[in-house]
Amino acid sequence: MEFTELLYKIFLKDGGWLTILNGLRVTVEISALSLLFGTLFGSLLCFFRVGKFTPLKIVAQVYISIIRGSPVLMLLMLLFYGVFARQGLSPELVAVVTFSMHTAAHVAELLRASLMALDVGQVEAARTLGFSKLQAFKLVTLPQLVRIAKPVYQSTIVNLIQWTSVVGYVTITDLTRVINNIASRTMQPMITITGGMIIYLALSYLVYGLFNWSDRRRGQ
Repeated sequence: MEFTELLYKIFLKDGGWLTILNGLRVTVEISALSLLFGTLFGSLLCFFRVGKFTPLKIVAQVYISIIRGSPVLMLLMLLFYGVFARQGLSPELVAVVTFSMHTAAHVAELLRASLMALDVGQVEAARTLGFSKLQAFKLVTLPQLVRIAKPVYQSTIVNLIQWTSVVGYVTITDLTRVINNIASRTMQPMITITGGMIIYLALSYLVYGLFNWSDRRRGQ
């Protein structure tokens, strides 16, 4: 069998490409929602972590330490088969909750490290010039925070996309599970899995490309 015929059999025959697109959609949806909620929750955790209210500071620190040190697959299985087992939540919703929690812990530490790297003198100078705390944060702190955190944040997004490849363990038909099913059906794991890896690489470089485009646009 020629290579082109083999590719047709694996990815096109019997609507294989539609199944792959559907799995890709599930992966992108879970990743996007988890990134949104994880970033919001992570920002709140960072606020608690650097704040002066000791109880919330301790809670945030303990949460971040536990979640960052736990395998994301174990967390997903714990929530799906344990915590939410009798709540009737869909597997996709549990996955979003899991990856949001996991992403939040990483985002919180990322933001905290970025805050520590800021030039405090510029904020103090802005306050001396009569800026309010909100104005100083918006005009001085936030732009620097974004610039410092951006390179690591884009890596966090790529890592999140890769982390979602384990959702098949809780019955979700994502891109990885679709690729595995096609590999089993066609008995061509080498080519099929390589194709799946190429798709994940394309998603990763799409994220990097969007960040690079944003940097060039801001530089113009």
